[in-house]
Amino acid sequence: MASVGILGGTFNPPHIGHLLCAQEAQDRLGLDRVVLMPVHTPPHKTAAGDPGPGERVALCRAAVAGDQRFSVSTREADRPGPSFTAATLRDIHEDAPHDELTFIVGGDMALSLPTWREPEEVLRLARLAVAERGGAVRDDILARLAPLGGRDRVTFFDLPRIDVSSTDVRRRVATGRPIRWLVPDGVAERIAEQGLYRTEVPQ
Repeated sequence: MASVGILGGTFNPPHIGHLLCAQEAQDRLGLDRVVLMPVHTPPHKTAAGDPGPGERVALCRAAVAGDQRFSVSTREADRPGPSFTAATLRDIHEDAPHDELTFIVGGDMALSLPTWREPEEVLRLARLAVAERGGAVRDDILARLAPLGGRDRVTFFDLPRIDVSSTDVRRRVATGRPIRWLVPDGVAERIAEQGLYRTEVPQ
């Protein structure tokens, strides 16, 4: 049996904030590994300047290359259409029924869990690990999730504040500004080699 963390997202592109979240979850929660799982089509937002799920998977692989704590799954990227967490967790559980799953989210996503499809199923199939940053309040999150009956399935871990986002990275690429130290070197190299994000209109 393995203790597996799952960090889903658009990863458009992956940046150091994503890797820091994966590292802190793995360390603080004693996970055997953390899997980055890019979605095919985000269910709640459009992916601005999206190079496509295949390229986002490649960027994630470049981001975690050489680090045995992390891996990348194409489970959602290979499935057309929006991805829903409950369905994904069911699939993973069927393939590896003995693994203990931990789904890693930020505080804002934890607060929105009651609006997800089958939120009770999410908490049944996986522990919910909430990365706390400025503005996230544990009591508010626990109160929000209490009606789902999975309060004991929620855990928290501290996440240092790093003010970087995929939107910022795309904007910097589009305006010709450097992105080193904001993304892993392998990600910066692939963005340059493939000419990604150069035509996005800065916001």
